[in-house]
Amino acid sequence: MKIPVNADLLDGLVLALLNQQDNYGYAITQAMQAAIPVSESTLYPVLRRLKKAGLVITYDHPFQGRNRRYYQITDPGKERLTEVTAEWNHYKQQLDQIFKGGNQEYE
Repeated sequence: MKIPVNADLLDGLVLALLNQQDNYGYAITQAMQAAIPVSESTLYPVLRRLKKAGLVITYDHPFQGRNRRYYQITDPGKERLTEVTAEWNHYKQQLDQIFKGGNQEYE
C-alpha cells in the first residue's frame, strides 16, 4: 500500500536527514527512498523550496573533478523541523488510537 506523503511531511523528512548531516541531492534521495517511494524529480523541487524559504543553504564541494552541491539545515530549518515533528507526533498518536481501538467516541 502506498500512502501519499504531503509537502509538509516531505519537507520535514528532508530537514530531519539534513539535521543529521549535510548531504548532496542524490544521497538525500537514496536515504528517502530507503523509507518511502520518492523520485529525484520529486525531491529536487523540495530542496529548492526549502532553500528559497531559508530553511537550508547550499555549498559546493569538489568530488572527482566536479562540484557536488551540498545542503545544510539552517537555524530556521531546525525550528521548522521541530514544528513538523510535533505535528507528525500528534497526527500519529491520533491514528494509533484508531488503529489500536482506543477511539471510543463513536461507540
